[in-house]
Amino acid sequence: MRAFLSLALCFLLALPAMAQDTPTTTGPDRSVTGGAQTLDDILARQRGEKVDDSFRRDATGNPDDAAGMAGQLGTLGGSSDADVWRALRYGLDDVKVSTGGPEARVLIQDGGMNWLQFRKGPLATYGAWLLGGTVALLALFYLIRGRIRIDGEKTGRTVTRFQAVERFGHWLMAGSFVVLAITGLLVLFGRMVVIPLLGHEAFSTIAIGSKWVHNNISWAFMIGLVMVFFMWVLHNIPNRTDLKWLAVGGGIFSKGVHPPAKKFNAGQKMIFWAVIVFGASISASGLSLLFPFELPMFAKTFALLNQTGLPQAVGYGELPVMLAPHEEMQLATLWHSIMAFVLTAIILAHIYIGSVGMEGAYDAMGSGEVEEQWAREHHGLWLKELQEKGEAPVHGKAATPAE
Repeated sequence: MRAFLSLALCFLLALPAMAQDTPTTTGPDRSVTGGAQTLDDILARQRGEKVDDSFRRDATGNPDDAAGMAGQLGTLGGSSDADVWRALRYGLDDVKVSTGGPEARVLIQDGGMNWLQFRKGPLATYGAWLLGGTVALLALFYLIRGRIRIDGEKTGRTVTRFQAVERFGHWLMAGSFVVLAITGLLVLFGRMVVIPLLGHEAFSTIAIGSKWVHNNISWAFMIGLVMVFFMWVLHNIPNRTDLKWLAVGGGIFSKGVHPPAKKFNAGQKMIFWAVIVFGASISASGLSLLFPFELPMFAKTFALLNQTGLPQAVGYGELPVMLAPHEEMQLATLWHSIMAFVLTAIILAHIYIGSVGMEGAYDAMGSGEVEEQWAREHHGLWLKELQEKGEAPVHGKAATPAE
């Protein structure tokens, strides 16, 4: 009797488990969960069985269940509150964040499309015209003027114009800038030029490599920029002699005209300050791109400009002073590219004069030694100062008393 009662009790206790394991044709009863998943769903998922999750996948809201448009209190069913999204879109919402500063309150930033359109349109178009037009003008000038030759008789003696450390700083900056210009152009024009020629896979490899080289060789450019500034800044302060040089165009348009100049003439001084100013601006925007969260550049700049009243005077109104990191990067890439285009055009003219455009000019940065007659014609005041101080290191045949 006791054995029978024990078996009966075990059978009664097993009934709930049997009922739970028994599948039903209508699926689990979710009435008590409000339509959410049940314990059966969880256990089936743990056993690796396929679970029909349409009860969640299809529960995306029912427009018929939404509240009326008038007096709507919030999101109900299939209705969204457009005012909330509009406030987020224009940065008018009262968003509170626990970390990140004011810029973290910008939840929706839609400037990407404007950035892309400007980058593909005016930036690429006008940038290409600037560089192409510079090359064309230099070629035309060469055809008309030809190479600027040394007019007087060469002496066979040379004067040390730049020491080794000066040439190192120059070539460090110049060489890295050339690489930066090439890799930057590949990134900007790659989709328009490289893909049609070499295909998507080749462009992917080129773009990734260009970005890596561009980011890392930028440090060499900044080091060279600092070296050149401290080595030559005192020699590039404008003076009255520069006005005489500018009055005759440096003599590059007329043969036999050699205006007086010290170590650097007015044209070289303009290139020096262009390199320093534009190079510093390019470096600052580049650092902002490398460290967008640590070195935002435009929000603070806009705040300073607003204080001057200049944006308002030209019709731009108050410039935004609260920018998300993505907005900072968008503005930084555009400014970085614009400054790079302008400086590249200037450097093209500098490369022309320092190579095929003028006889003897390359020697100054090649070996550091220049023909004495070249120095007399193009930097006569500098040569005279060295000779008066007895600091002119002249190499070659000895000078005769007549010379």
